[in-house]
Amino acid sequence: MRWTRPRSFEYNLVVIGAGSAGLVSAYIAAAAKARVAIVESDRLGGDCLNTGCIPSKALIHSAKVLKDAGEAQLLGLRGQLTADFPEVMARIQRVIHRVAPHDSAERYQGLGVEVLMGSARIVDPWTVKVGDRTLISRSIVVATGAEPMMPAIPGLQQVDPLTSETVWSMTEQPGAFLIVGSGAIGCELAQSFARLGSRTVLLEIAPRLVMREDTEVSDAVRLALLADGVEIRTGIAIERFEKENGQCLVRLAGGSSISFDKVLMATGRRPRTRGFGLEELGLLDGERLIVDRRLRTRLPNILAAGDVLGELQFTHAASHYAWFASLNALFGGLKRWNADFRVFPSVIYTDPEVARVGLTEQDVHKQGIPYEVARFDLAELDRAITDGANAGFIKVLTVPGKDRILGAVIVGARAGDMLAEFTLAMKHGLGLRAILQTIHPYPGWTEANKAVAGEWQRAHTPAWALALSKRWLQWLRA
Repeated sequence: MRWTRPRSFEYNLVVIGAGSAGLVSAYIAAAAKARVAIVESDRLGGDCLNTGCIPSKALIHSAKVLKDAGEAQLLGLRGQLTADFPEVMARIQRVIHRVAPHDSAERYQGLGVEVLMGSARIVDPWTVKVGDRTLISRSIVVATGAEPMMPAIPGLQQVDPLTSETVWSMTEQPGAFLIVGSGAIGCELAQSFARLGSRTVLLEIAPRLVMREDTEVSDAVRLALLADGVEIRTGIAIERFEKENGQCLVRLAGGSSISFDKVLMATGRRPRTRGFGLEELGLLDGERLIVDRRLRTRLPNILAAGDVLGELQFTHAASHYAWFASLNALFGGLKRWNADFRVFPSVIYTDPEVARVGLTEQDVHKQGIPYEVARFDLAELDRAITDGANAGFIKVLTVPGKDRILGAVIVGARAGDMLAEFTLAMKHGLGLRAILQTIHPYPGWTEANKAVAGEWQRAHTPAWALALSKRWLQWLRA
């Protein structure tokens, strides 16, 4: 198909979607003094603010405080808290409202971004229609995000399933809560609802939880959820859902069934690619939007960023995508940037948290990469002991005989914060020796990072060097 290129352009950049990727793209363009417009059909802030990161972490915090209060006697304290579920959910909305100004139309208009509310459709490589407006732009960034997948299970719609987007509208706590899917969303919410008092069942067709992680990490998450009262069923398939005398039921393969009040389907998210003109422009392969390493589509002035790409569906990934997409959209004629995700951190916010960067052991086994393991158990960390949170470990994979980090995983109370040091080291080519030689505040959680580096150093100090040291010190005494 051939189009006539406009002689001039009203905008340098039009961004479709005002979630994390879209807002960062618009921010960067405005900071570069481009003329930029952003189009959103729902709420600014996207999934992260409204239905994802912010509400889930607010819920997790309430549930953790309740859990900690139930163990107050271990700290020499007395007293007991009870959950007020409507107030917990109301607080979540207050938290969203408090964060919302960071992503608001007023803020971005103040930065110089034109904010348009409505449905956007790309009609040719340079033209976006929004209602009765026609926007002519030199470049376009598609940042339309993703949406929950709803599997085709017989009877599912009869039981009014919740998703990660609709669960936040609940005001009545389910007595029996069924969660299907054991990724980050499923595990985080299963633990939180169990802590708040719901009888919670977690179903997973795979043989174990969080299958992308190593088996020992999966086992740690399983034990944590079991300790909080979550009933876990893995390696089992769902045959159908049904309602029987007003009671919701799930029938499982093998003949067993589980009754529940509410069900949350946490079975993944799919890119939101339909309805924006992408299919008419020939930019989709099935449901997938294809881009190159510079995040350009087949039409190079149309780029994409964030969850719509279907990979690394995290807020911090979306922001990182947006950096490359916006720079290539604005300055690709002068310099080009390849998106780089070789060092990417991710966190599962269960309690304890699971934080990882780089390769796992199952990754290196699959790829046939030789490696060594340095390990430190948090039971030996002074700060973990003082906080009564000494469950977990740090595991670092290194190149054999060298301190170069291939990957790191932390299971522990502050794992997400502790991971940053390993991410920095991997990004900038620093090894475990650099971490060992860095002063860490005591008693702090990051002392564990230094401790695992010390474990590596002890295992790699040559025997001849120790023997020579011993002889020298003996001579000095004589």
